[in-house]
Parts: sequence; structure tokens; C-alpha cells
Amino acid sequence: MSSKELRIRVVPSIAEISASDWNACANSDESLSQALESSHARTDSKSESIGYNPFISHEFLSALEASKSATARTGWQPQHLALESDDGAIIGVAPCYLKSHSRGEYVFDAGWAEAYERAGGDYYPKVQVSVPFTPATGPRLLARAGTDRTAVRTALASGLVELARLREASSVHVTFLPEAEADLLSTHGFLRRTDQQFHWENAGYATFDDFLAALASRKRKAVRRERETALASGVSVHWLTGADLTEEAWDAFFTFYMETGSRKWGRPYLTRAFFSQVGESMRDHILLVMAKRNGRYIAGALNFIGSDTLYGRHWGAIEHHPCLHFEVCYYQAIAFAIARGLRRVEAGAQGEHKLARGYLPVTTHSAHYIADPSLRRAIADYLTRERRYVDAAHDELAALAPFRKNSPKEFDR
Repeated sequence: MSSKELRIRVVPSIAEISASDWNACANSDESLSQALESSHARTDSKSESIGYNPFISHEFLSALEASKSATARTGWQPQHLALESDDGAIIGVAPCYLKSHSRGEYVFDAGWAEAYERAGGDYYPKVQVSVPFTPATGPRLLARAGTDRTAVRTALASGLVELARLREASSVHVTFLPEAEADLLSTHGFLRRTDQQFHWENAGYATFDDFLAALASRKRKAVRRERETALASGVSVHWLTGADLTEEAWDAFFTFYMETGSRKWGRPYLTRAFFSQVGESMRDHILLVMAKRNGRYIAGALNFIGSDTLYGRHWGAIEHHPCLHFEVCYYQAIAFAIARGLRRVEAGAQGEHKLARGYLPVTTHSAHYIADPSLRRAIADYLTRERRYVDAAHDELAALAPFRKNSPKEFDR
């Protein structure tokens, strides 16, 4: 496949690409190979296929746009790339946005922007290749099954650099991508960045008690105590998925989301319409963990279900009880993953407090193309030092894992 046979379009709305074309690139087993490489960054495994990733699906991304959550008005102007063969068939796509700020990304570059602007440059607009408001690793250069994937991804990488030039953007930022895609982008002049999250790994546990048995005695007792405390005030916990995701449930959860989001961010990102839309189009890929007391919902956590991963996304509450957050967000997610035979739980960005609850540090990756040579040199130097710090922090935290020595922490391969 030569470059003469390929053409890239910039698409201002994902609605202009059919769900079948987008999903054929996004969620084939082959295109998702290595999609969670960061979860295995300390191993030699680089070819594991994970199947369905909910966040890069047409359904999820279109819900963000149709609900007015990710639009030009909110600083997320869709500029998706669609790579076409000479017969007009879409063979590759990339979820791409022109950004006028750095909010909702979870890979923080505000310091870069401030430094560049103090030096007289314009950092915004910038090109962002990611899933808005979603710090979950997944492929970003999406290639249709049966194509020359290296050629497709190479063309998309070149297209991103050209898009930045055409839009007079300072930079391109590809965040929460697999390590293998970061490797590819580094050959196109992108700088490497790493960070850390905490994920729970299923070692083939049949029950939650099996998981507890793998913990050191003191940690096991602490988890049991927290779970008992969370439910001590007459709280019950319920799993809602599929047809159980009613508008009444979404109304309650949106109240929780707004209460917590307003305190944490000032202005929550997602509109009420977003939850209705994904609740309809993705109902079988959603788990809503809801806590109830005295006949009404008081707290909840939204999770998305992939082929082998449960992704924790949002939490909120209108009543605050000791340890309820740990129960609804972390322990219930583990219990669901065990019941469904899922391999891991990704509980979102940051959070060293997750370590004591069985979530281990993993490395995440991003790639950054900086157009200005002077800014690029400064950022490259900073990232070299930052990567060393991330590696050292990973090793230090991993040594504090709550598991018994020699207890299994991975599925049998």
C-alpha cells in the first residue's frame, strides 16, 4: 500500500462516519492488539488482544458530541481523521480534537502552556488525540482489520502532524495510548511521556474471599473492616446493567455526578443527555453500582465493561458514610470483575490510596509532537527527568503491594 493510494479527510463530526466503518477500525481484535500494553509494561508481553474497548467505540464518542459534552463550545472541536484507500473505503481513523484549553485530559501540560506563552508563543490551539474526559488506555491510531496496519498507522501519524500545521497548532498530544503506538509515534518525532495509574489484576479468583486470601493478614482484615463499615448504616448495594439502567437511575446518578464534579472541577464535563444516550446505546457495556439507604439511592459509581476489563469512571454521593466510596468504587468493581471473569479493573487516574485495596501501579503512556524546536528541546529535557521519576515511584509503590509474598497476582497464561 503506497502513500499515493491513501487520502486523509478531517471530519468535523463523528456522525459523518458510519458506526460500521468507525467500529470496523476501532474494535476489531486485531486493531486492539496491545491496547492495554501499559498494564503489562514490566513484562515482555506485547501481542495480547483485549477485544472490545468501550471508549473508542462510535457509540461512546458520538454520545459525547450529540450530548454537547465534547464540542467546539466546550473547547473540544472534533477534527477526527479518516484515512481512505483509493476506492474511498475508510481503512483507518483517529479520535482527534482541536483544543483551546488543557482541561479534561488527565495528562497535564498547563505548565508547558504557561512557559511557552511567557516566552511569547501561542500554545493554543493544540491537537488532542484521545477520548475526552477519559483516562483509560486504548488504541488511538485505529486500523481496519485486513489492512497493512503499519502503513495505516504511519499515514495517520503523518496526518496528525499535517493537521497541526494546517490549524496552526503548537502541538499534537496523543494520550493514554498503548506502548506499541508510542513506539511508532516516537519514530515520527513525538516525545515520550509516562505516568502512573493503579489497576487491579485478577489472578483467576473464583470469589472475593479468594482475593482476600491473597492479601497479607493485616491488609485482609482492613478490607473486611472497611466493607463492614460502609454498610453499617443500613446501606445496600445494587448492580444495574442492561434493562435496569432506567431514566430514574440516571437521574439519581447525575445528581451524584454533579455534586461531586462541582466540588472537584467547578464545572462537570458531562451533560445529563450523555448518560441517557450511552444508557441506551451501550446498556450492555455499562455497570452502575448504586448504594441505597432508606429506600432511595444515595451514591453511585459508573463503570464501563470491556471484553476483559472493567473501567471505573465516575463516582458521586449525596450522603457521605465512612468507607462507602471504597466499597462502591473499588470493592464492588473487584467483585463484579470476579463474577464476570474479567482480567482487570482500571479505576481511573491517580490515587495511591488504591494500593492498599489491591490495585497495583502500572505505567501509562502518551506521545507529544511539539512544533517549535526551542519548546521541544525544553520539554524533551523535562520528560527525560520525569520518566526517571515515574520509574522510581513505580518500583517504590510496587514494593508496598498488600499481597502475601509469593501470592499470584496475574491470570495463569
